Amino acid sequence: MQNFKIIPVLDILNSKAVHAVRGEREKYKSLKSYLIENDDPISIIKLLNLKFNFSSFYIADLDAIMKNKPNFKILNEISKMEGIEIMIDPGISIYDDVLELQVYNIKYMIIGLETLISIENLKKIINLLGNQKIILSIDMYKEKLLTKINSYQNENPLKIIKLVQTLSIDQILLLDLYKVGQKLGGISSLYLDIRKHFDGDIYIGGGIKSFEDIELFYRNDFSGVLIGTALYDGSIDPQKLSDF
Repeated sequence: MQNFKIIPVLDILNSKAVHAVRGEREKYKSLKSYLIENDDPISIIKLLNLKFNFSSFYIADLDAIMKNKPNFKILNEISKMEGIEIMIDPGISIYDDVLELQVYNIKYMIIGLETLISIENLKKIINLLGNQKIILSIDMYKEKLLTKINSYQNENPLKIIKLVQTLSIDQILLLDLYKVGQKLGGISSLYLDIRKHFDGDIYIGGGIKSFEDIELFYRNDFSGVLIGTALYDGSIDPQKLSDF
């Protein structure tokens, strides 16, 4: 298990940081935060890094996911920033999508079930990048799998966990789009079941409400949490997160 990580989220749409809610992307609006007066992703990363010492960031490139138009310019700038590690979901569907991203300094490539079209493509990506560079995003909506792979659509996520183990993937992200931006709090029995069945690192995305939620995931042996809304709206003090 890695050290527990608290990872700020940047959802990027139309090359600007946006506030994500329930996966309803057509309704996403420009990010408004007491921390900063603009919605420029580069400025936000610099602020969180310099002022609060965050060094790892999760980026959801919604332009790539929704429109197949990756933000290469922004990615290039971020990947050159000293001391910054990024995990990025660039909407990978097929093996070829990964090839054009290899030139960037990406710590972890997020392979999302929402966009992946087949397990065969996943196997090819693993062979190319290696297990240590990949985090498989178990994308869900109300705790049912959200994927283009027919045999897994709307299934219980535990079904694919068994497959993940056979592929030697040792890092996953549990991302329930319904929980995103809602600060629902708590930890579900499904997540605890997955923790029992999966031996690797598990990150959590969506639903973080308070600092107590973060402590709860820490105590239950999860590897880290992604935090967006509760960070940007002041529900959780960023300095407290940094100290933790």
